[in-house]
Amino acid sequence: MTGAGAVPVRAGVEDARPAGERRRVANSLLWAGAVTAGLLLGAAVASWVTWLGAVVGLAAVAVAACLVGGAWHRSGAALTVSFAGFALMLFATPAVYEGYMGAVGEPVDAVVLQVVDEDRRRGPDLFCTLQELDGERRVHRVSQLENCFGQAKAGDRVTITEDPLGLLDPRMPNGPGQEDSRRITLAATVGLTALVLGTTAYAGLRRRGR
Repeated sequence: MTGAGAVPVRAGVEDARPAGERRRVANSLLWAGAVTAGLLLGAAVASWVTWLGAVVGLAAVAVAACLVGGAWHRSGAALTVSFAGFALMLFATPAVYEGYMGAVGEPVDAVVLQVVDEDRRRGPDLFCTLQELDGERRVHRVSQLENCFGQAKAGDRVTITEDPLGLLDPRMPNGPGQEDSRRITLAATVGLTALVLGTTAYAGLRRRGR
């Protein structure tokens, strides 16, 4: 473009700008996906080994905070991603566990031997001791993480769901009114996942220079 007041543009600059924008978009989406995947991976691992899952999830939060707040200079977005990341791990861990058990778990008949409220200040309070009614009649002690919420008492027969790989503890069946709780957990997991993904991508697209 020429004419009065026009700023000359060097050859190749106009072509370079779209390429740079494409790289920025691709980079932002890649990091957003990696951070979100790291948080969900931490939640999945926490269903198996709680402390290891917490380490993976916290590492993902730390990377996101340093990247978004430090490298990209979007402090508000960094706070949002950090808080949403912590919340996502809390909701995603039971959601992943329930989803996995629902998809591949095997039903096994069992009897409740004992339900104990240990009134802990940290961690689960209720613990259920279960014994299988068939096969080796194995005994399991499960907590609220495995859905022991007092919906069954000693002597009740229940159908538990077992992990075919034997990596996770059996899951107790839902009690009355628990379906609403499951829907809330799933909705929160989906919403927080979208929030982390979207905020990280937005921060990358709107990153600031030094």
